[in-house]
Formats: sequence, structure tokens, C-alpha cells
Amino acid sequence: MIIVNTDKIAGKKIVRTLGLVRGNTIRVRHLGRDIMASLKHIVGGEIKSYTQMMSDAREEAIARMVKQAEELSADAVTNVRFATSMIMQGAAEILCYGTAVKIEAE
Repeated sequence: MIIVNTDKIAGKKIVRTLGLVRGNTIRVRHLGRDIMASLKHIVGGEIKSYTQMMSDAREEAIARMVKQAEELSADAVTNVRFATSMIMQGAAEILCYGTAVKIEAE
């Protein structure tokens, strides 16, 4: 599956648009991570546990989007974007979305 954040794929021709596909996940902060984050807030620096949590959330959202595209028999997903939103205190949604398409070589 080709996944791009552009509306074209080099060397390929989009022959059919199948529609919007998306994947999302909601993650909640962990009390243990919050304690470590509070300490990092004092001394500064990257909060690696949060960085990893958000990276994992993005990968899960992508996988869910790809699964939906595969169900439509798509060859690729173009114009891929990410959005985040706070659902409640300490919980965030990661949304990944794009356009499922059929392609062929140019």
C-alpha cells in the first residue's frame, strides 16, 4: 500500500477515487508518566514516554486507515493528514485520514 501526503504519486496514474478513509485512536495519559513528566517540567527536556506513546498512537491510526483502504481494494492512499484533539482532561484522539485510490503505472 502506497501512502503519501501529496495528491499525486510519482510514476503512477490515479485511475479511480474510492473515497475517504480514516483511522483513529484515543490515548489516555498514565499516572506514572505524569509523575515523570512533572519532573521533566522542572529540569526540561524531552518526555520520552509521551513521545513514544504519541508515536505508537500515530502508527495505530495509520494501520486502521490502511485497513479501511484495503477493504475498498485501494492501491494507495493520497493526501494523508493527521489531526489531534483533546477528548477530555488527559485523553487525546489521533486521527489519520486520506483518499483511497486505484492506481496504475504511467
